[in-house]
Amino acid sequence: MIDIPNNKQLILFDGVCNLCNASVLYVIKRDTKHRFLFAPLQSAIGKQIIKKFNIDTEETDSILLYNPLKNMLSYKSTAALLVAKYLGFPINLLTVFLVLPSFLRNWVYNYIAKNRYKWYGKKEACMIPTPELNSKFLD
Repeated sequence: MIDIPNNKQLILFDGVCNLCNASVLYVIKRDTKHRFLFAPLQSAIGKQIIKKFNIDTEETDSILLYNPLKNMLSYKSTAALLVAKYLGFPINLLTVFLVLPSFLRNWVYNYIAKNRYKWYGKKEACMIPTPELNSKFLD
């Protein structure tokens, strides 16, 4: 069972990707209303959500946004833009790109995702949150 409070959303990310880890830290710093929790795609809860929504990890291996209140999963550029919506000015202005068709947005997103290890590197294991950030992460 996926147990996430209805007032939170869960960001699933590639736990070994340096760009993804830096993005998580960026969101944590700007998530002043504490709307988000985090878990690596490789975690138990990540695998549960992937299974529940029948996600092909060969096609989607970077960011997923799970909203328990709506029982909805967003992915790729839509997930990133929905997260940006809550991060304050000026980053929240990126949500204007939601008017573009997802195939256009995802073309750019996929290009970055495909090259993220080459450009930013990769860790051997998932990030271990510091004790002060631990409450924002699920296993």
